[in-house]
Amino acid sequence: METEDAGRPGRRWVRAEAVAVAVPAAVMFALGLWGLDRGGMWGDESVTYLVGRRTVPQIWRLLHTVDAVHGLYYLLMHAVLAAHPGEVVLRLPSVFGAAAATALVAALGTRLSRPRVGLWAGLLYAITPMTGHYAQEGRSYALVAAGVAGATLLLLRAVDGRPAPRRWWLYGGVLAATCLLHELAVLVLCAHAATLASARVPRAVWAGWARASGAAALVLLPLAWVSQAQSGQVAWLRTPGWANVEGLARCFAVGRTGVVFWGYVALVVVGIGAGRLASVALPLLVLPPAILMLASQVQPLYDDRYVLYALAGAPLLAAAGADRVVTVAGRLWRRAPRRPYPRRPYPHPVTLTGVLVIAVVFVACLPLQLKNRSADHRPENLAAVSAVVARQARPGDAVLYLPSVWRVGALAYPRGFRGARDVALAESGARSGTLSGLEAPPGEVRRRLASVRRVWVVAPAYVLNSRRSPANPTERLKLALVERHFKPVEDFETGRITLGLYVRREAPSTGAPNHLPPPSTTPRHR
Repeated sequence: METEDAGRPGRRWVRAEAVAVAVPAAVMFALGLWGLDRGGMWGDESVTYLVGRRTVPQIWRLLHTVDAVHGLYYLLMHAVLAAHPGEVVLRLPSVFGAAAATALVAALGTRLSRPRVGLWAGLLYAITPMTGHYAQEGRSYALVAAGVAGATLLLLRAVDGRPAPRRWWLYGGVLAATCLLHELAVLVLCAHAATLASARVPRAVWAGWARASGAAALVLLPLAWVSQAQSGQVAWLRTPGWANVEGLARCFAVGRTGVVFWGYVALVVVGIGAGRLASVALPLLVLPPAILMLASQVQPLYDDRYVLYALAGAPLLAAAGADRVVTVAGRLWRRAPRRPYPRRPYPHPVTLTGVLVIAVVFVACLPLQLKNRSADHRPENLAAVSAVVARQARPGDAVLYLPSVWRVGALAYPRGFRGARDVALAESGARSGTLSGLEAPPGEVRRRLASVRRVWVVAPAYVLNSRRSPANPTERLKLALVERHFKPVEDFETGRITLGLYVRREAPSTGAPNHLPPPSTTPRHR
C-alpha cells in the first residue's frame, strides 16, 4: 500500500478533496435534521432516554444486571441529556455520527482513488435509506459506524505513512472506543486483517496492527464477559437464513427494488475490480455480516443494525464502479489506445453529472426517506399510547404492563399515565437498579386489582392473543386476572403495541359474574 501523492497538483487537489468530504457530510447532516422530531419514541429509544436521565451511580448499578453492552453509550447520553432532555436532543448524537461517518466514507474514497470517487461514495452513503433511518434513532449504531470508518481510515494512514507507533495506538484507541459502544464492532478486525493480507504488507505492519488490535480486544474483554451473562436480552433473535442475506443486501442498497437496486448492485460488482479500494471496501462489506450470520447458526446474535458499519463498503464499491464505467466510456469516446487515465482532481462535467444522477436516485427513493421519518415506521409509538390514556383515563383507573418492560413507555411519557395507577409496581427502576422496576408479589397484585373497575393493559398483541402462559409468575397472574375478571372495551394499536381498555365483568351491585365471551372473541377496534 503505497501512497498516491505523486503528481497531485497541489492546492487544487487539496480543494477538491475538501469539497469531496465536506459536501456529503453537509448533505447527511441536513437529511438527519429533516423530520428529526417525528413526535414519538419507540421502545429502545425510550430506554436510552430513561437510562440517560439517571445519575451515574444509578447507571452503573443498572449495567450490572442489564444492557452492559450499551454502557458507554448511556454514559455519553447522560451528558447529552443533562443539557436539555427531549426527543430531538436524544437523536442529535446519531445525526452527528452519521454526518461524521459520511465524511469518513468520502475521505476513504478520495484517499483510495480520487476526489470524485470520494464525493460520489459519500453522497451515496448519505442517501441510503438505512443510513438515514439510524441517523434519526436514539441508539449507538450511527456512532459505531463513524467509529469503524474512522478506524479504517487510520489503518490506511498507519500502513501508508512512515513507521510510527503513535499511529497504531491511535488506530487501536479509536477501535477500542468503538467496540465499547457496541462490542460486535470487533468483527471489523477480520475485515482489516483481510485488507492487510491482500496488500501483502511487511511483517512490521502486521506486528503494529497486532499490538493495536490486541490492545483493543483486551479492553473489550471485561465487557464481553459481563454481556455474556446478560445474553438473555437477545433471546428474541432467531437464526438467520438466506432471507436475511437478501434483506441485508436490499438495506445496504440505495434503492430496495427495481432499476435503482439492480443498477446499484451492478456498480458494486464492477467496483470489485477497483484494486486498492476494493481490497478495503469488499472485506468491510462482506466479512462482518457473514461472520455474525455464521456464528448465529450456533447462538443467534444477528440483527441488521448490529452490522450497520459494514454498509460503508457498498457506496465505496458503487462509486468506484461508476468511476471505472466512466473511465472506459471516456477511452472509447476518444478512441485512444489503452493507457492510464490522467489523475486530475475533477473533470467537472463528469463529476457533476454523477452528482446529478445521485440526486435523481434520491428523488426516486423519496418514499423510503419519507417513510423513515414517520413515527409509524418504528416498531411502536409510545407517545401515541400515552396520548390515548391521557384523553380517556378516568379517576381510579389502573394500568398493567405485560410484560413489565413496557413500563418504559409510561416512564418516557409520564403525563399521559398520571391518571392511571400502576397496580403491579413495587419499586421504581432507578431505585431498584433495574430497567423497568420491581413488581409486587402475585398476591399483592391480586389485592390491588380487586377494587379496580377499569384497567388499561399495555402489551404486544401476541401476549393477549397467545395461548402460551408467561414464564414469570407475576406476569402469568396479571394476564389471568385480566382474562378472568375483565372484558375488553376498546383496543388501540400502534405498531406492535396494543393498548387495551378493560372493564370488570361483575356487576358492581351483586358481584355476580357476567358470562361474556373471552377477550379473544370480542371485536377489536382501532
